[in-house]
Amino acid sequence: MDSEGGVTGGGSGSAGSDAGTGGAGGPTTVEWCVAASPIGPLLLAATSAGLVTVAFHARPAARDAALGQLRVRLGAEPVEAPGSERLAEAIRALAAYFAGERRDWSGLRLDWSLTAGFQREVLRELASSVPHGTVVGYGELAARVGRPDGAQAVGAAMGANPLPVVVPCHRVVESDGGLGGFGGGRETKRQLLALEGVLPRPLF
Repeated sequence: MDSEGGVTGGGSGSAGSDAGTGGAGGPTTVEWCVAASPIGPLLLAATSAGLVTVAFHARPAARDAALGQLRVRLGAEPVEAPGSERLAEAIRALAAYFAGERRDWSGLRLDWSLTAGFQREVLRELASSVPHGTVVGYGELAARVGRPDGAQAVGAAMGANPLPVVVPCHRVVESDGGLGGFGGGRETKRQLLALEGVLPRPLF
């Protein structure tokens, strides 16, 4: 998807790959690093298909937990590789975003293999239709994917989003204007919305 806020799904030129295979039917390989950001250290992991995980607050305990989940869910041993090109692509994109120089994720390859079913559907809708500087309610997003009674299910999908920031679950808020929950914590959500101009920046 190349609309504002959109992302490219899959690797090797594919417009919709959902699995992080190593190519030609080979095993999945997972490379990871920790990148500094204004909202704290982020663990980034990528397969040959693209970025597969962004994890907040990637200090040792949280980092190890995220790597353990990748190990189990992808069936591969994550390899630390801060200099790899597949990670460099994501690092450059995130650095530009936090510097205010990037407003969408067009061209950044994503591996959607940690999502499935309704969650994948609603996350793809979010990525393609809720651009930088805007927000959407849980219920409204549910209605967009044909589940007008599914606000709670959308909340669960957002909470399990493996690609926060890039698939912008911070832009999903309560219908009364409240921030709602967020896997990275409400303060992190507030910071991201302030960066995008939705909320005022703090004075100190």
